[in-house]
Amino acid sequence: MKKIILASSSPRRREILSRFFDIIVHPSNVNEDKIKEKDPTETAIKIAKAKAFDLAVKFPTDTIIAADTIVTLNGKILGKPKDSEEARKMLKQLSGKTHEVVTGYCIISGDKIIEGAEITKVKFRELSDDLIEWYISTQEWRDKAGGYGIQGFGAILVEHIEGDYYNVVGLPIIVIIKLIELGHKLKRIF
Repeated sequence: MKKIILASSSPRRREILSRFFDIIVHPSNVNEDKIKEKDPTETAIKIAKAKAFDLAVKFPTDTIIAADTIVTLNGKILGKPKDSEEARKMLKQLSGKTHEVVTGYCIISGDKIIEGAEITKVKFRELSDDLIEWYISTQEWRDKAGGYGIQGFGAILVEHIEGDYYNVVGLPIIVIIKLIELGHKLKRIF
């Protein structure tokens, strides 16, 4: 059976995928900052494809999975904040509003290439300055698109979501389904 190679250093993607399969983590060397499209969904897919193809050359007999998650507010991409001030600004922008979390994915297995995107709508509650400052102090905003992590302390910021929770975390469940369809067996947990 082919090995599953995750083209990402994201601990969240690794955690989600390793719940279902035995995987090997091998981050790609793609410079994501150089890939920009007008449409955020196309940007996420294009970055995921670049990551997947980067590793497909190195591991041609295995199954490669790559993903990229983007947070958008009114069509504007909110990347990973560089510092606490930028994180604070993002959280204030998101306060009381609905934004979209887009994860583009690409799976390469032999001559099969599966690509797509999952979009989840996330509504933030009205955030007080005190709540924003508390969240900033957790340091959880680091290395997260939009400056928050729904799977941790950031859950308190969210009023509700429409769509796949795991997409907001970083890897939509549709990727797991596609791997099963490609013949990969779920790992035994007991």
